[in-house]
Amino acid sequence: MLFCWSGIRSFPKLWKINPYLSLGPGHPSLFLLVDCGIRNQQRWFSLKTMSPQNTKATNLPIAKARYLRKGYGGSKKQVPSDSPHLFAAGAAKKRSQMNNPQSKDHALPPVRNTIQLPTKPLNSEEWDKLKEDFIGKANFEDLVSSRMAQCHSSVDVAKSLLAWVAAKNNGIVGYNLLVKYLHLCVVHKQTSEVIDVYEIMKARYKSLESGGYTLLIRGLIHSDRWKEALLLLEDIKKVMIPSKKNYGDCIEGALLHQDVTTAWNLYQELLGHDLIPMMETLKAFFDFGKDIKDDHYSNKLLDILLYLRSNRLYPGESFAHSIKTWFESIPGKQWKGQFTTIQESGRCSSCGKTIESIHLSPEEYEFLKGKIMRDVIDGGDQYKKTTPGVN
Repeated sequence: MLFCWSGIRSFPKLWKINPYLSLGPGHPSLFLLVDCGIRNQQRWFSLKTMSPQNTKATNLPIAKARYLRKGYGGSKKQVPSDSPHLFAAGAAKKRSQMNNPQSKDHALPPVRNTIQLPTKPLNSEEWDKLKEDFIGKANFEDLVSSRMAQCHSSVDVAKSLLAWVAAKNNGIVGYNLLVKYLHLCVVHKQTSEVIDVYEIMKARYKSLESGGYTLLIRGLIHSDRWKEALLLLEDIKKVMIPSKKNYGDCIEGALLHQDVTTAWNLYQELLGHDLIPMMETLKAFFDFGKDIKDDHYSNKLLDILLYLRSNRLYPGESFAHSIKTWFESIPGKQWKGQFTTIQESGRCSSCGKTIESIHLSPEEYEFLKGKIMRDVIDGGDQYKKTTPGVN
């Protein structure tokens, strides 16, 4: 059976119903041939009706479309079967992009938060103008302060930013801006500015986060108020175990101000928390011990060397120089240090002695194996790593 129907703009459309190709009795398949006059396009559509038993889907026919497009030059291009549905949302835009691939080249690049940091302090009008010219979704003040902290900008420039923010907010500067400004003060060792920020934070906040404590401790150890860094360390202990960096800064401050007893006490406290001290901290002890005639202090430095040996910790070149200098500076001794190379056999090229190997000997391996079997695998308590059921 053939139907000829004239559509809009007199485009002839031929409909053909084939009763022989069907899903079953009462389920005819409909094939549609659309012959359009534009660009000599021919499109085939296969429409299959749903089973009348499924009442929810009777009004939702599934259309599967495949078509051949004849291009301008007469070549035929087949659209892949996994391409988006012709009537899906956004399909028209995708077809337009396929027909015009040059349009992708004209896409605008994404706008990024870019800003040129000032190199000199700005007044309020200049900061206002810089903010007006800023294009981006990020907070202007936070972005500028973060970039300043990353680039280690001048403290005076950062201070002018804080003055501008304070003028707009009734003299109040947010915590994040204060911390970033404090970071710059610590980097440039502006101890007077560090103390000013410390006074502001102490008056405004009852407690700080770990980053703020770390910056204040490092900034205060170089000032006459270095002992207040020890008070901040005690504040950290109330909520958590201080980091080895916090301990190291306090030890460095104590040695810097000739308080050797406090430095060694902090060192023992650090080891008591099973923290591995930083190499800079150990180096500070050796640097302080140069030309000091004190057997007690020298014995403690030898204990540090034994600690390094027992824990397989190897000093860097700077730390090795400090160790060498300390040995050569011991009064009444004639130590001489020399940098050398080790042969493949493990023999030192300078003194000819064989260097201790880092590999375990058979006896050491058996001892380690037995200790792990007893303390870790067995453990001595069969209920220690189990959860007995309760009847």
